[in-house]
Amino acid sequence: MPTNLLRKYPQLLELGHLTEAQRTVSLRGVFDRDITNNPSFKFRYKQIHPVRGQEPEMDLLFRHLTTCKATDLDPTAPDGKRVFEMTRSQRLHWVKHHVDESTPDNLFVFSVEERVDGKPKLRTYILDHRERYVVILEPLRTGTDYYLLTAYALEPRNFKKMKSKAKRRLKEVL
Repeated sequence: MPTNLLRKYPQLLELGHLTEAQRTVSLRGVFDRDITNNPSFKFRYKQIHPVRGQEPEMDLLFRHLTTCKATDLDPTAPDGKRVFEMTRSQRLHWVKHHVDESTPDNLFVFSVEERVDGKPKLRTYILDHRERYVVILEPLRTGTDYYLLTAYALEPRNFKKMKSKAKRRLKEVL
């Protein structure tokens, strides 16, 4: 379990042999080190914050980085339910690596305006071409900070969608 704290990009965290409780402790240790207890968790000098919701902010962010919508795995699952996702969780330590732009040759960073729930939203994407991984940020209205929305490995069809989204990118990263 403590060995996951030693994992570096592009290694994956070892989670398969852990019980659910051990897995949560291990993932939370990585999350706390990289995000919760990291005062310099910034993207291009702008502080990153978790989104606000009905649960504590860091718990909500942790859940978004380690789970997916149940309907993504099973179309008959109840809407709104989230379930543990191994591929996201194994890459949890990649979030900081990408936010820090530690391997700039692999990354394509762009901002795009898109419609979310019928409203225009600005989103900034940190796309790793080699590992097919994306971190999604949303600039605060003030433009001084970001919300970290989520991060995940892209399936081939989603990677194509991401590349087409990049074609609509804004001239500058917001």
